[in-house]
Amino acid sequence: MRLSISHTTRYQFPEPVSFGLQQLRKTPKTSHQQNVVDWATDVTGGKKELSFQDHHNNVVELLSIDAGAQELTITSSGTLDISESHGIVGPHPGPAPLWLYLSSTAQTKQGQGVAGLVRQVDAESDLDQLHALSAVIRDEVEYQLAASEPNWSAEDAITAGKGVCQDHTHIFLAGARRMGYPARYVSGYLMLNDSIRQEAMHAWAEAHVDGLGWVGFDISNGISPDTRYVRVATGLDYADAAPVTGTRIGGAGESLSVEIEVAQQ
Repeated sequence: MRLSISHTTRYQFPEPVSFGLQQLRKTPKTSHQQNVVDWATDVTGGKKELSFQDHHNNVVELLSIDAGAQELTITSSGTLDISESHGIVGPHPGPAPLWLYLSSTAQTKQGQGVAGLVRQVDAESDLDQLHALSAVIRDEVEYQLAASEPNWSAEDAITAGKGVCQDHTHIFLAGARRMGYPARYVSGYLMLNDSIRQEAMHAWAEAHVDGLGWVGFDISNGISPDTRYVRVATGLDYADAAPVTGTRIGGAGESLSVEIEVAQQ
């Protein structure tokens, strides 16, 4: 399947920015199940300084904001060919060691809530255990748009009994790691069946299974990623894979808008 993607992030600043730097993780990479045909990032109100690959193998673009700018617009767009892999991404290439993905973070800490969900998992094979974990999370934590705060941890979402795809993913990471599986956060694009336009990227998880390598689990939708999914960035949690992070001096009280379009060509 060939997908066409456009992702625009627009900041408007009430006061001029004196200095600013932004890190972008919005560029997908070619792998065995996805091929990047073309991809480009255009910037208005700033400029691209350099790009590099971080220790999670993500493409990172470093942008500077023009001095005095009151608006910054970043548009990333391109086309990709996606083949069916039934969620299997394959072997871990590094450079980060596999054991790193057993680490806990502030958003994936394992408390009583995570432990309680893991105790409900009743399956034998590795894949069955991970699918069962996904199902338990989906049953116990209802998916609701705008139901959570950006800094919620896995335990916060379990306590609330509701969350978004980011929360489902953090809970799965915490649970899978507790069960002994290296697991990582995935940020990417998902072609919806009923709409081309979206307001945010999608999130899902990958766990490392002996004999298969990394395998994807979309907890919110209850499936493994198929040809509608485009992997962009991975990490220990959302912070490692966030599409835009940065710092600046000036421009306090900014407004932010995001426009994403994902369609089959």
